[in-house]
Amino acid sequence: MTSSAGSSCTSTLGQKQRRSSRRSCHTPGRDCQALSALGDFQTLPLEIFQMMLNYLSVKDISMLSMVSKTISSRLINYISTSSGTRRLLLQDFHNLELPGRKEGASILEHYKSLGLLLKRCTLLLPTRDRLKYVHKVLSGVSCFKLNGCASPLHCLGLQCYGVFLQILTAGWDELECHRVFNFLWELSNLARKVQTVVSSKPGSARRLELRIRLYCRGVLLSPGSHRSDSAFWLTRILKPWPMVNQARLLYIIFGPVSSLDVIPQEWLMENNARLLLLSGNSICFTFLASKAVNGRAAELARLMVFMALVCEKDLYCMDWAVKMMQKVCRVFSTPWERNNFLQCLENTFAHMLMDMLQAVLAGERDEEDSSFLNLFHLVNAQASFHKEILYLAMSNNSSTT
Repeated sequence: MTSSAGSSCTSTLGQKQRRSSRRSCHTPGRDCQALSALGDFQTLPLEIFQMMLNYLSVKDISMLSMVSKTISSRLINYISTSSGTRRLLLQDFHNLELPGRKEGASILEHYKSLGLLLKRCTLLLPTRDRLKYVHKVLSGVSCFKLNGCASPLHCLGLQCYGVFLQILTAGWDELECHRVFNFLWELSNLARKVQTVVSSKPGSARRLELRIRLYCRGVLLSPGSHRSDSAFWLTRILKPWPMVNQARLLYIIFGPVSSLDVIPQEWLMENNARLLLLSGNSICFTFLASKAVNGRAAELARLMVFMALVCEKDLYCMDWAVKMMQKVCRVFSTPWERNNFLQCLENTFAHMLMDMLQAVLAGERDEEDSSFLNLFHLVNAQASFHKEILYLAMSNNSSTT
């Protein structure tokens, strides 16, 4: 009896202990859940946990932030500490010649990883709060500001800021990217600064022009971004301004910053013709008519031949080139000028065919062995061009009879 009573008492105490332990795990503070979210890190004091983070790379910390919301919040606290700021916000942006060098590449990669870390840590926050937090973290880096660096030409700060934002905003929808742009636009007061440079004489505010150029190219138009992303940011930069100011702003952002030391290589005539064709009917006709009015029949004929060649190569309709030639012929003031142009046109076809045929017969070959292919395209272009002229002439004859 005594043994059975003792055993029953022991089992009763064990059940009470287990029940009390279960009840303790379901307290209103949910401390048990928080501890389970930390995993093995729950045994470490916060100071030891942060010291351990100093031995991890930024990529490893970024992966760690995805384990649980509790760890992510601890990492956010770590980033805000002085040791975390010193560790993560590297500011060795100067004395680097090119981003392609090892030092420049390493700091750019560091800020790519930092962008991914903050992207993951702030994943559950709304866009506005994410931007405020990121600004709070980066506000101490003076080289990330438009006027923050004393030697912007020898600084990688804006490029690091650009790759950071590129990683942070990757995958965001257009509305969120609009908010990012508006946030940066207001933060740097770009509207007033751009208004100053586009409304003043060129070169009168050279330092401000240079800073706007570097900020737009480094931060908003990051070199590593996709073309569609660059087009989006460039559209946002240009949209508030009238066309004349847009042209000025484009020149500030993409134009040369000093005089050219060498004479640039002249464009191939085929590329000139292709650019004219892609510019549209109005611009193309205006350019060709100008040559006709100024008596440059030989140049005009050569350009028309190459336009026919481009139509053949790029599979455009040849009747477009013939109709453009017909419009240009109406510009000539006398029949002699028109006939002289047509004679120059046929002579140009003949001379180009002979030159290409001579190159093929002489065995001249370039890296792509394109001499025979060019001859093939030119023969087809001449045949198609004259075929369209015959169609046009026959249709005109049938309409008059």
